[in-house]
Formats: sequence, C-alpha cells, structure tokens
Amino acid sequence: MRTLSIKVDDALHRRLSIRALGANLTMSEFVRPLIEEAAYPGNRYVHSSQDELLSIAIQTFALLAALATESSPQIAERGMADARHLLRERGLLDPAKDPMAPAGRVDVDREDEQ
Repeated sequence: MRTLSIKVDDALHRRLSIRALGANLTMSEFVRPLIEEAAYPGNRYVHSSQDELLSIAIQTFALLAALATESSPQIAERGMADARHLLRERGLLDPAKDPMAPAGRVDVDREDEQ
C-alpha cells in the first residue's frame, strides 16, 4: 500500500484527530473512506465498520430520550445538554451551529480547563 502525505492546518488536524479517536480509528482508517469516495465519485455512500454500531446507538438514545421525557422533562433536558457537550468535545457538533446552545456561550475544551 502506498503512502499519501497531505498538509492541513492545525485546527483541521485537531478536529480530524478528535473524530478518529472518538471512532476508535487511526487517522488513516478514518480518512481513507473519504479519499476513496473522492476517487470514485457518483454520490455513493462509503460505509464504515462503525455504521451499524452508530445506528444502534442512535436508536437506543432515541428510546431513552423518549422515556426520560415522559417521566422527567428535567432529566431529559440535562441528558441532552450532556450529549451536546460530548458531541462538541469530539468535534461532532459545531458550537456555532448548535440550535440549543445559549446565545454568546462558547464551551471551553476540557484540555483548556486543566
């Protein structure tokens, strides 16, 4: 297998690293499907080994959220806030595009807190 080197800015590299780590993949394993899609255009979806796990997690979360909302809206609200924080922390939710984020509030990465 050949090696491909590309230059990216530090912010992009950090976001990619966080996403790869969150998916329990190496940077190469995480980026390879994206490059394959670019090499074989045609609007096909490139499936990863994580898709089935992700779909199960989403379905489970939806069920738990519905149950929590029914029994205690406060618990559901707190759980959603925690979920948004975890998604932002892993680079999966842009704080600027989070419709539930309080206006003008930007969360500090945990690395910055230590």
